[in-house]
Amino acid sequence: MATKKKKKMTKKQMRRRKQKRILTIEFSVLVILLLVLFVWVKFGKLDFNALRNLTTNNLDEDTKELLSGYTNIALFGVDNRSVGDYETGNSDSIMICSINNDTKEVRIVSIYRDTFMDVDGEGTLKKCNYAYNHGGVENAIEMLNRNLDLDIQNYVTVDFYALAEAVDSVGGITLPEGLGEEEAGYVNSYIPEVASVTGKAANMVSAGQTEMDGVQAVAYCRVRYTSGGDFKRAERQRTVVNALVDKVKEANVFELNDLVDGILPYISTSLTTKNILGMATAMKDYTLADTHGFPFNLRTETYGKNPGSVDVPCTLESNVSQLYQFLFNEEHTASSELQEISDKIVNYTGFTESDAVDYGY
Repeated sequence: MATKKKKKMTKKQMRRRKQKRILTIEFSVLVILLLVLFVWVKFGKLDFNALRNLTTNNLDEDTKELLSGYTNIALFGVDNRSVGDYETGNSDSIMICSINNDTKEVRIVSIYRDTFMDVDGEGTLKKCNYAYNHGGVENAIEMLNRNLDLDIQNYVTVDFYALAEAVDSVGGITLPEGLGEEEAGYVNSYIPEVASVTGKAANMVSAGQTEMDGVQAVAYCRVRYTSGGDFKRAERQRTVVNALVDKVKEANVFELNDLVDGILPYISTSLTTKNILGMATAMKDYTLADTHGFPFNLRTETYGKNPGSVDVPCTLESNVSQLYQFLFNEEHTASSELQEISDKIVNYTGFTESDAVDYGY
């Protein structure tokens, strides 16, 4: 059977096809340019803070290789009673977000704000939240690296407004358990101040309530005078993070746009646009595997006005070993710097592993 001859295109048809190809290419380029423009407009609102090369302990090669497989980011929530001021302030919320680069599994650890640590690299033992207020974010990250044998080089800091806006942008959050009677009372006592600082509405809560708006969520994160004290407050903060992650993963593109527009001007970070876009594109692959508080084994003691009531790790070295198991599922041999700090805390307090108290959190 004879093959059918292709009909020869006229010059006019060839010109039209060429124009169509050019238009298609131009359209693709235009879309790419618009996306780039969108990204730069969005991220131009963010307070980028390029950090110097932050110091770490003399970690052995095996530890360095292990840490290279994870993205570890310090998360700080500052209580400075002002919006957008990240230079100082009590870091009432200190967390480490650890992302497994291969599996995209995420684990979050709350560092109790009253944990007894070396806060300046000169052997000064104080509550760990002292570091941010007296040396800014770089000092706070180096404090974490020094006391935990980590190599954190990036951070995200938020304030009252950023958290409240994030929650509101996704339509509020749902707590897995309702508010207790005592909790509700404390939340309501904080709501007027949070509303005043953020400029948002002050809607009171009631016992048993599970749905929360932004102001209510921030107030809930601040409660620490119920049973469990600061340990329970850190747990509440992780609960809010879990609930927020759940809502973000379910959000549509319009809600995500509102979230980005709402919180970017109120975040300070060392993460670059490339870092953020890389994580954003993989968001659906991330799974929040587990959260925990640090130290794992501790006891609370008071030593006069300075340093006051502190959470003593029993011991710091053994707690860091547990931290490595939790975050990386690996054994850890402490660096000489960590051993020295741990021994100094033991000498100051007299507490070893057998002195830890189980507070139930």
